[in-house]
Amino acid sequence: MDVIGKLGAKPEPTKRIVRAGKVWTAAGVSAGIDLAFALLEETASREVAERIQLMIEYDPQPPQNSGHMDKATPAVAMAARAEMTRLAKNPMNGVAVAKVGWRKALIRARRAVQKTSAA
Repeated sequence: MDVIGKLGAKPEPTKRIVRAGKVWTAAGVSAGIDLAFALLEETASREVAERIQLMIEYDPQPPQNSGHMDKATPAVAMAARAEMTRLAKNPMNGVAVAKVGWRKALIRARRAVQKTSAA
């Protein structure tokens, strides 16, 4: 959360989905699925979102209850913070993110060239 604030964004640690104008964000892996359902409800309807939720049987019931810092025990929260700090110090993590982005951009560019060449 400290880093997010330093980058100019407003941290919302108690919210799973944050809407800021046209930009919607979600915190965490399963929150991405929740965000997809929120977007479905916004763009289609609640009924459509619920129907698709049922069709894919998205019914999260984790065996643990520490998916947010507010829910985790102090020991688990401290260990998670320490691990995140350790991972953030590894410069290769940033490199990996950049590589994925670069590869996606190259794939899009190659597809655009292929479409132009085929036309």
